[in-house]
Amino acid sequence: MQIWSMCFALFGIQIVWGLQNANTSRIFQALGADVAELPLLWIAGPITGLIVQPIVGHLSDHSRSRFGRRRPFLLGGGLVTALALLVMPNAPTLWAAIGALWLLTASINVAMDPSRALVADNLPEAQRARGYAIQVFFIGIGAVFASSLPWMLVNWFGVSGTAAAGRLPAAVRYAFYIGSACLLVSVLWTVISTRELPRVSGGTPAVAEARPVRRFGWPLATFGALLLVTATALGWQWEIFVLAAAALIVGLAHAAATRRQARGDASLGLLEIVEDFLSMPAALSRLAIVQFFTWLGLFAMWIYAVPAVARRHFGSADPASAAFNAAADWVGVLFAGYNGVAAVSALFLPAVARRIGARATYAACLLAAAGGMAGFVLIADARWLWLTSLGLGLGWAAILSLPYAIIVNAVRREKVGVYLGIHNVFLVIPQLVAAVCLGPLVTRLFDGDPASALGVAAAFLAVAALAALFVSESDS
Repeated sequence: MQIWSMCFALFGIQIVWGLQNANTSRIFQALGADVAELPLLWIAGPITGLIVQPIVGHLSDHSRSRFGRRRPFLLGGGLVTALALLVMPNAPTLWAAIGALWLLTASINVAMDPSRALVADNLPEAQRARGYAIQVFFIGIGAVFASSLPWMLVNWFGVSGTAAAGRLPAAVRYAFYIGSACLLVSVLWTVISTRELPRVSGGTPAVAEARPVRRFGWPLATFGALLLVTATALGWQWEIFVLAAAALIVGLAHAAATRRQARGDASLGLLEIVEDFLSMPAALSRLAIVQFFTWLGLFAMWIYAVPAVARRHFGSADPASAAFNAAADWVGVLFAGYNGVAAVSALFLPAVARRIGARATYAACLLAAAGGMAGFVLIADARWLWLTSLGLGLGWAAILSLPYAIIVNAVRREKVGVYLGIHNVFLVIPQLVAAVCLGPLVTRLFDGDPASALGVAAAFLAVAALAALFVSESDS
């Protein structure tokens, strides 16, 4: 029961991700966004995750609050996220919805990293795989509830599932309100019922003594500056400016850390995140390749599933039409299906991994996800799209549990928070790449057909499955 209580916050947190993943494209299109613009409008999630999670992980690792290291961040992020869930479905314009998405993703990332770190803090190594499997169970149940909530409100309670142009159906708005209440209950349960173990005594060894000086910052900062100048001169897309600014900031931060390290400073403050990134264990660097291709595929699915199913299986590209909204509700049910499969299968993954190895289990699940993703393209009858949920669910269970068990066993306990945040960087970078590349790819290469992007996503997941075979289990 202690493990279940410390993991229960993930139920509400995943309700937020489920509502966001299943409804963000629907909200943007209802407010006038074109299909080609969707990847760029989704960029809030990757950027806020890239910035927020490593910082929150570092700060919570070093927190000395009398309420614990993780729980204050979990509570604060949960409260702001609950507010953002009330704002987003009532946004009057597309720009207001984009701003609400930034607030939502930033605050939920504040809550996400501490909820993951609680398991690593409080459980011995032998129980961590079980702890993360139970987290995936709650993640799956929360996502099932969130993804199917608009459909249930329409079909079980008679709430309107259509709306005039420029407005959201009442079922979508009510789903966000219910999600806000569920998030508050689950976060408060974990915060109140979970006691954190005392902070590891002795702290982290002095950085100047533990790590060699690296001359990495100025070349990266120079590259970022040159890319900014080039993008400005040639009028490139604004996403290129984001990537260039990120390279410039990281380069300058590392240069500052290197200078303080050379002076023999014992503490680098937030600059220590850069050094932690460069000193990551082999387990993280080898998982990075797997995560890159995995999250390219997942991000494409979340962006294009609704418009693809609406166009290919329901014959409508008009966000105000009844057919389009029926397709969006059906996609929500499909997303609920794969999360339900993940919730159940995650409970068996630790036993399977002990029998055939974590590497083989991870690769097999990712290959099943590739098959499920291909189903969006290969299955012609919308009623049979539920088959896609089986493969996607197996893959999702592995994605949300096996990498985290490897990471927390590969790093020192006092560094768990920051390395979970750094791991999130490898989830974010492919989403930034997808945000920049998927729009032109669909428009120019596939003549605006969003279903073709899901075929490419299936290929990405197959490559991730192959890369998983090269992750050494001895790293953890």
